[in-house]
Amino acid sequence: MSASVAVYRDIYTEDRFKQAYGSGDSAKGRLRLREKLAGRFRCSKRACLHLFRERVPILSWLPRYRVKKWLLGDTIAGLTVGILHIPQGELMPPSSSSSSSRERERRAVLCTFAVVSLMTGSVVEQLVPTPLELNSSSSEAADFEAQRIGVASAIALLSGIIMLCMCGLQLGFLSTYLSEPIVKAFTSAAALHVTISQLQSMLGLRLPRHTGTFSLFKTLASVMENLPHTNMAELLISLVCLAILVPFKEINMRYRQHLRTPIPVEILTVIVAAGVAYASSLDSSYNIEIVGHIPAGFPIPRMPAFHTFPDIAGDTVAITFVGYAVSVSLAMIYADKHGYSIHPNQELLAHGISNTVSSFFTCFPSSATLATTNILESAGGYTQLSGLFTSLVVLIVLLLIGPLFYFLPKAVLACINVTSLRQMFLQFQDLPELWRVSKIDFMVWVVTWLSVVVLNVDIGLAIGVVFSMMTVICRTQRAGCSVLGRASNTEIYRPLENHSKCYEVPGVKIVTYNGPIYYGNRGFFREEMSRLLGLTPEKIRSWEKARKALEKREREAAINTVVRLLDVQAVLIDCSSVIFVDVAGARLFTQMCTECQKVGVCVYLANCNESVLKILTSSGLMNYMNPQHIFVTVHDAVMYIQQQKEKPPENTMMVWV
Repeated sequence: MSASVAVYRDIYTEDRFKQAYGSGDSAKGRLRLREKLAGRFRCSKRACLHLFRERVPILSWLPRYRVKKWLLGDTIAGLTVGILHIPQGELMPPSSSSSSSRERERRAVLCTFAVVSLMTGSVVEQLVPTPLELNSSSSEAADFEAQRIGVASAIALLSGIIMLCMCGLQLGFLSTYLSEPIVKAFTSAAALHVTISQLQSMLGLRLPRHTGTFSLFKTLASVMENLPHTNMAELLISLVCLAILVPFKEINMRYRQHLRTPIPVEILTVIVAAGVAYASSLDSSYNIEIVGHIPAGFPIPRMPAFHTFPDIAGDTVAITFVGYAVSVSLAMIYADKHGYSIHPNQELLAHGISNTVSSFFTCFPSSATLATTNILESAGGYTQLSGLFTSLVVLIVLLLIGPLFYFLPKAVLACINVTSLRQMFLQFQDLPELWRVSKIDFMVWVVTWLSVVVLNVDIGLAIGVVFSMMTVICRTQRAGCSVLGRASNTEIYRPLENHSKCYEVPGVKIVTYNGPIYYGNRGFFREEMSRLLGLTPEKIRSWEKARKALEKREREAAINTVVRLLDVQAVLIDCSSVIFVDVAGARLFTQMCTECQKVGVCVYLANCNESVLKILTSSGLMNYMNPQHIFVTVHDAVMYIQQQKEKPPENTMMVWV
């Protein structure tokens, strides 16, 4: 048995509805705003405790920590990432920089990221270029190294300050412009950059690093050009590592539900590789590049090069946004995968504090990293507690056991990084579905990916965001304009082109526009309305001639002309999909009202939200339109128009559905 709805009520204009059910009084609105502001800035014990818990998330999740389920996974994941941090830090330019690591948003690992490191190294090289002849054992070399470290630390400090300022200004909302297609394309393209940068280590090539636009192709061309110089021993090590890592990672992925914790293949690979290299003296026998000496002890605090701030400001802004974009993008990906939410402003605060504090310990800018974050996730990390074990490993290695990694081949680290980026490349599988769902989002994905790959990470990201915003603007500029029809025996109105059983109300043209009306699309909106209503300039001029004929008492000819010109006596605009109107849009409404009045057509509005109605009223539209022609619903307006045709207006009119 089907349910039915019957309604019997008065016809409501906006004014009558407000009189019957009340309206938002401006004085009350100001009072509520004042109360909200007072409550927001009121200092209380409860508010301070809430703010403190927001800024120190460990107080929220640690009491609910599930020791039996999560501790083993967090321990192994933290140890794995910690072991990889030390030698990876040695691979990143500028040289002799230590790295600090901290877990953010459960799984995103904060440490040295290849792209950010290369961007930082490029700035350092510009300000402190490497001399053609430099004796590594001289005091001049030590001074040169100190200058480079000072510049890198200054970049980290300025980047941290920028992030803290952004957090203070609550600019975390900027991450909303990183749409899902941008995030996935950006991380996939950045993963390709990282993979290409690791090829030289996997092949045993000693090549200069390329930065700037087309750097990926420059690096790839350099690798291809030097393939004949490949170190076969390092190539063999890479192949063996890949043969071990790929199958075990596949096992961890496919049987994750059946394993209490994933197989720690990265830890085992590092330990075995370092042991074999030490026992076989691979570095001296086959000229294999190893990690080498790792400085022991905690870094001595040192002031960054403050005087370089004016020179590094522009590049630091780019480095900051790239680092933040990578971090937030990874956080979004894993939040979506594991079903939790992220807080962009908290990300800014965490990264800002990390970079600011670490800059005084000879560190350069850090961010979440693609490879290490994937390693943490695949190794079984559940919560931020894994960051504690990572930090302990880094601390122990720095203070005690750093020399044990002396013989670790760099090719092993490169293989671990490359195999850990598998998930980033699997995002290509989403493209067919994305094409089916939204071709515009597909184009955003492709444009972002190509821009990041072809140009560079920072420029490509900017192009992707701008292109995505342009698609939004284009969609609002060309929003659909439709004629509505009424479904028989209902108060439901739907577009005629999509519903064949809906009929057009005689003498009433009901139109709807599915978007905002503002300066960017007012021309398109006017053209669409003129097309649907038939209000061309020629017809308006013909009506003017008919009106003048009427004034000359040629009544019969004038009436015949009117009938031939227009079959519509009323135009009803459904504003339910109009989310906002600017001054240009409000003026367009006024022009349309005057043009319709010239041809004897009344204009009605329905379903206007408060902000749209306020702007239309403030712009003077009511001087050209009857305020009683603005209705709560489309059906109210249609009933009113039909009753106006049939009989004189009464004080009380009813709607029967």
